[in-house]
Amino acid sequence: MGLYDNMRNEPVRSLRLRKPVTLPPTSSVRDAVELMRSRRLGCTIIVDDDGKPLGMFTESMLTKMLATLVSFLDDPLEQHMATRWPHVRDDDPVRLVLEIMQTRNIRFICVVDEEGRLVGLTGQKGLLEYIADHFPEQIMVQRIGTSPYMHSREGA
Repeated sequence: MGLYDNMRNEPVRSLRLRKPVTLPPTSSVRDAVELMRSRRLGCTIIVDDDGKPLGMFTESMLTKMLATLVSFLDDPLEQHMATRWPHVRDDDPVRLVLEIMQTRNIRFICVVDEEGRLVGLTGQKGLLEYIADHFPEQIMVQRIGTSPYMHSREGA
């Protein structure tokens, strides 16, 4: 089976899902920004007490707010979150992630279980890792923060 067939048939749960940054809707924008920075992730998912996503807050939303609003950092997230956000079920085919990212021009997608509870986060990084796993000989994967060059000679 090739990559195309795999993307059509393999479930989203076969991607390496990221642990999402989650906050309740009453948390402040400041809390979200601090948590996103510390976890080095570009979005936070706003969840209810049962772990079901209510909305999403992203870096892109933050930059728009910085350009237009004067004071918002202490506002509750529920005032600024997107209430329509991209999501897939963990048993949806991987190709659906790619289709949603292309049509909506986004980087992050929530992954939910059959009850609608948040189980992870995926997006462009998850898809790139998925593709790299299918072509290990053709794609050299380098972890972020590492050097592409050797600092010392190998061998004798």
